[in-house]
Amino acid sequence: MNYDLEKRTRDFSKEIIHLCRETKYNSINTNIVSQLIRSATSVGANYCGANAASSKNDFRNKIHICRKEIQETEYWLEMLAETNSDNKDKLRMVWKEAHELTLIFNKISSSLKNLNA
Repeated sequence: MNYDLEKRTRDFSKEIIHLCRETKYNSINTNIVSQLIRSATSVGANYCGANAASSKNDFRNKIHICRKEIQETEYWLEMLAETNSDNKDKLRMVWKEAHELTLIFNKISSSLKNLNA
């Protein structure tokens, strides 16, 4: 299990890029692939930003964005699975990682809220 979250989110972004390269494009999934790449790579970029945050509020905001973007990524992965049935095993594996990241960012967000309570 990889506990370096910055590396893990970067690796996840790369995995999504590779997945999208392997995807057979059609008129239905072109936008889905574009949205998927945007949301998945945003997670890692915003987590890097959180680690370099200039304040607690900046950190909290970046983590909130990570949480939102990883949840959106799960959605786009489900939609891509609907348009690309021949790649479902790979999509399932990547979705599982997205779901684990969702749980991690939910926990971080929850912990940040509890610190303010």
